[in-house]
Amino acid sequence: MRLALSTLGTPGASLADSVALARSFGLDGLELRLHPDTGVHAGLDAGGRAAVLRTLGGLPAFCLSGYVRICEPGDDEPVIEALRADLRLARDLGAGHVRVFPGGEDLDAGARRLAAVADEGPRVLVETHDALPTGAAVAALLARAPRAGAIWDLLHPWRHGEDPADTLRHLRDRLVCVQIKDAASATDTTPVPLGTGGVPLAAARKLLDGFDGWVSLEWERTWYPDVPPVEHVLPGALDWIAG
Repeated sequence: MRLALSTLGTPGASLADSVALARSFGLDGLELRLHPDTGVHAGLDAGGRAAVLRTLGGLPAFCLSGYVRICEPGDDEPVIEALRADLRLARDLGAGHVRVFPGGEDLDAGARRLAAVADEGPRVLVETHDALPTGAAVAALLARAPRAGAIWDLLHPWRHGEDPADTLRHLRDRLVCVQIKDAASATDTTPVPLGTGGVPLAAARKLLDGFDGWVSLEWERTWYPDVPPVEHVLPGALDWIAG
């Protein structure tokens, strides 16, 4: 397993600060949140993209976490164009993956949109989130989209009653990244240090023995600004990886 840090956990920090933090803990890469607040987004011009690459300094940005909602209601073209913009940015930054949210339950629409970008280069990863929160739900979409992969956010399938073994069974063949986190409970998703909340982290770690993909610490300090800085929970992520 390769451990990355999501910049969702470093609000207000510069990209240089996030890179330095990742290097100081010996991490393998970053999951870059796409948003103007982070300085990394599809609106960057060529100079801005070159500056991001210089700042990364060879540290892999394995995934760009965008906010395209692949199954949302409405016309296909705006969704496809937004995703293409994220994929172009990923190519320019050397990122192999782009995260999308489901954003709806229209699997036919999601499959059409994923097919439209299937030859764009970087691989699109659908996260267990919002309208498709379980492994079973995401797998139903991926069955119609042979090139796309999956991100298993450990929180959401568990919150919706899916056992981790079942989540992995549904996603195993398409699983690229596991986002690790802990929360106070299934109804109170306030982040807490790994191993102190309700998310079945120990069970997931045992199931993932031998997994050779990416693990990303998603410390949601952007949404919960009162929680401690991410450096307080990174040691727990390293311990989790070590098993």
